[in-house]
Amino acid sequence: MEQLVRLWERPSYDGKKFRYYLLYTDEQGKRRQKSLGHADRRKAERQRVQIERKLRMGIVEPRSMRLSEFLEDSLKRTGDQIRESTRIEYRSAMEDFIDVIGDIDYTRIRQMHGELYRQTCLDRNNTPATVAKKLRGLSRFFKLAVERKQLDENPLAYVKAPSSPKKRIRIYSEDECARLLLAASAFQNDSVLEWDILITLALTTAMRKSELLNLTWTDIDFDGQTVEVSPKFSTPETWEWRIKDTDRRTLPLKQDVMQLLVNLQNRSPEGYPYVLVPPGRYDHIQQELRPNGQWTFCHARTSIINNFKRMFDRILTIAHVSSGTFHDIRKTAITNWFYQGLNIYDVMQLAGHSKYETTYRFYFQVKDGLMDRARKATTHAVSQKLLQKCCSKVFKGNKGKGRQAQVLVSPKLTKRGRRDSNPQPSDRQSDA
Repeated sequence: MEQLVRLWERPSYDGKKFRYYLLYTDEQGKRRQKSLGHADRRKAERQRVQIERKLRMGIVEPRSMRLSEFLEDSLKRTGDQIRESTRIEYRSAMEDFIDVIGDIDYTRIRQMHGELYRQTCLDRNNTPATVAKKLRGLSRFFKLAVERKQLDENPLAYVKAPSSPKKRIRIYSEDECARLLLAASAFQNDSVLEWDILITLALTTAMRKSELLNLTWTDIDFDGQTVEVSPKFSTPETWEWRIKDTDRRTLPLKQDVMQLLVNLQNRSPEGYPYVLVPPGRYDHIQQELRPNGQWTFCHARTSIINNFKRMFDRILTIAHVSSGTFHDIRKTAITNWFYQGLNIYDVMQLAGHSKYETTYRFYFQVKDGLMDRARKATTHAVSQKLLQKCCSKVFKGNKGKGRQAQVLVSPKLTKRGRRDSNPQPSDRQSDA
């Protein structure tokens, strides 16, 4: 059993004497340092045991639970503090973990169990990113157990996730964005969803799909030309929905985008609170799904519009854009903000990210213009004159104006180590 109170020999300033101190955490969770005022080892140990006994009398030892029980207990304690989709992911990771190591007592979990699970997932051909996500979910369970005083430490805290290369960020070019908007306008005849306005808002505000589809008319300030991303509560007119990462944020709207919204509001029937949810779909959700208990918090994020991906893929085909997702529009908008001069903190706030790493890792892409700027910048470090001076063999005989430097082939080495001035191709090269 771990000691709750430990002795500390603290020397005096001159280093000739010392006295004992007791270090412990009290019932309120505060760290204490108590001087015993003497250097008697036996007496100090008796005092240590006495205080530890008092502490243990006020502490309820964690009861034994199997991992399956620990899973249910943890999710019950967490309640609705996490999204339903996150709860599903956490449950799936823990159940998979139990299948690998067995339904053992959660207090017996060690680092080796996490390492075994990591290797098992990799042997199943799970991608490194998937394995890393599962490990984060498992580690979260044990981290919360430490915070709830159920465990002394997180046994999976030092299980390293498998490394994976950073994926290339897909952003749409200006030409592709223009073709997407034209295709969306042409697609209106086959869909009740206002795809052209949806894509325009995504390009100009970098809002997520669920943020756009849960946008209500009360979120738009027509006088201030702004839109507020705000959570929604369950009312007779609206369903519950929460924002990812942050509580709420306000975004600017361009004048021409405001005009599109004004036109949309004028031709929309009254009594419908959502900006982009078609009236027919809204009526189905309100009259069929919600009363029958078929509409949950998770549906408000993923299932407002049926066949959303299939319809967007159709728009990509019409626009002759080879690949991409709707979320790539958000990445395009965030990258454009950055390259138009906004600093990373401003971009993070507008994007609604809680961490710098998320903005930088998943959304910033190098634009084509950066390559030209970098190429010009290198001329200051390595000038033409410096190259001619240091690489005289390359530039010899090419001093004429406008004449390009010839690319030289490295001479072959002879058997004696001398360079052959007229190397001949080998038999294998000749045959090739």
